[in-house]
Amino acid sequence: MSRLPKLFTGFTHAVAASLVGLMFLTFILQIVIRYTAQLPWLADMFPILEPSRYGWTLEFCLFLWVWLVFWGNAFVVRQQDHVTFDILYNAVRPKVRRGFVVVFSVVIAVGLLASLEPTWSKFYVLRLKKTATLSSLFGDWVRMRDVYLVYALFLVVVPLRFGWLAYRAIRYGVSDATNEAMDPTPK
Repeated sequence: MSRLPKLFTGFTHAVAASLVGLMFLTFILQIVIRYTAQLPWLADMFPILEPSRYGWTLEFCLFLWVWLVFWGNAFVVRQQDHVTFDILYNAVRPKVRRGFVVVFSVVIAVGLLASLEPTWSKFYVLRLKKTATLSSLFGDWVRMRDVYLVYALFLVVVPLRFGWLAYRAIRYGVSDATNEAMDPTPK
C-alpha cells in the first residue's frame, strides 16, 4: 500500500515540475521574440518569429503561475515549509499545543470548505468568459474557468490535509502530528 502514496507524490511533483518547465520555456520564448523583434528583416525571413503571434505568452505564463501556486500548496509544499509565527505555540505545554493544532486545523478546514460553494458559483459565470489571448494558442474552448479550476481543487485538498493534521494531533500528539502529518512525501 505504501507504493500508491509514493506514486501519487511523484505524480504531483512531476506536475509541478512540468508547470515550472513550461513557464521557463515560455519565458525564454518571450525573450527570443523580444530581441528578434528589433530585427524586422529576420521576421520577414522567418515568419514564425513575427512578434504579433506571441501575445499569448504573457497570459500563458500567468495561467501556469496560478496553477503552480495552488497545485504546489495543495500537493507539494510540506507543513514545516510554511512560514509560521509560533512564539505563543512554543511557549505553552504540549497539551495546549495539541489544542492549538486541532482548533486551528479545524477552523482552516471549515473556512476553506465554506468558501467552496461561492467559488463554484463564480465558476459557473467564468465558464462563459473567454481568455484574452489563449484562444489563439489552444482554440476557442479555453475559458477563464479553466484558468482558475485548480483553486477549487485547492479548496478540497487543503481542508483534507488539515483534517488529517487534526486527526494526527488528537491521536499521536503534536510533535508527531505537526512534523509528519502534512508531509506529502511518504516515508
